Amino acid sequence: MNFLGLNNKNKTFKPKKNVPEGTKQYDLQKYAEATLCSGNLKLAVVLPDGEDINEWLAVNKYIDNLMEWVQNQLNDENLFPSKIGVPFPKNFQSSVKVIFKRLFRVYAHIYLSHFPAIIALGEEAHLNTSFKHFIYFVQEFQLIEKKELQPLTELIVTLTSKDQNI
Repeated sequence: MNFLGLNNKNKTFKPKKNVPEGTKQYDLQKYAEATLCSGNLKLAVVLPDGEDINEWLAVNKYIDNLMEWVQNQLNDENLFPSKIGVPFPKNFQSSVKVIFKRLFRVYAHIYLSHFPAIIALGEEAHLNTSFKHFIYFVQEFQLIEKKELQPLTELIVTLTSKDQNI
């Protein structure tokens, strides 16, 4: 299986494209390789050159806290009962909507702030496929209000317009 460039269990990822040396994409690729491929997660959290420290801190505090919060929601037997026959709580769907709305914000941040790095790694197809599946699910069950999706409306239309006639 080659998910996100995983060719074997000893590598985190392998960028698929060679980009010209001296370009911003080359620098981003080298930064990513130096941090993620090294297996040293400590380096992966270092402020990238040219990034605003306040934005970097705010984003990483938000994403870490969000993922921990989502995991806590999923582990809460009162909200997500795992035993057959135990009813879901009355607030289940509203809780699920909050989870999806917050996860959408992570996608929005990735697309709006880090897409050049995703391209440099050659992983835009994986990101687009994941996001497209997320959007179809959200739209199918009306989990996020349209106004919340506004920051990525153009991308959503682009990714889903080919499938509208199916």
